[in-house]
Amino acid sequence: MPHEPLSQAEVLLEGFLALDTPEGFRAELIEGEIVVTPPPDGDHEDYLSLIMNQVITQARTGMDFSGNKGLKLRGGGGCPKNHAIPDGTFAPTELRLYRGAEPWMPCEGVALVVEVTSSKPAADRIGKRHCYARGPVPLYLLVDREESSVTLFSDPQGDDYRQHCTVPFGKAVRLPEPFGLDLETEAFL
Repeated sequence: MPHEPLSQAEVLLEGFLALDTPEGFRAELIEGEIVVTPPPDGDHEDYLSLIMNQVITQARTGMDFSGNKGLKLRGGGGCPKNHAIPDGTFAPTELRLYRGAEPWMPCEGVALVVEVTSSKPAADRIGKRHCYARGPVPLYLLVDREESSVTLFSDPQGDDYRQHCTVPFGKAVRLPEPFGLDLETEAFL
């Protein structure tokens, strides 16, 4: 029995899901491109740790954290579903969102994703921003090490966020409900 030929998007998705990346590396499918990144450096992990500690101890709603959790997000145009691995993902504890989740889970229930720029900052600034907005993920926090700034994107609609607030390292950025806290960035200096 003849099979329907696979579309280019299906071939790309199958190839991506079959990848066997070296230990410590991660592969993502972002806007129709396979992106492989090496293990992060210590400063990258320090920024992430500073954010995680503040959110876990100060958020008005109890939050669970997952580092490097695979998310399936809507694709744009003829692209297959995006498969992104944020540096950090927060979800309300009461949802127990990560319990029993597949390696690539849907983003429903995720309250905030965090990215700290590394060797390919354009992917975090543009491609991933569009993926997360399309999710939709309500809040996207970008720590841009080259720009020495933190940007909170909010109010996703379609392919982008309608609002954003950028502050330089050293200033606080307000994380709205369900977090209800001022994220301090003085330690980023």
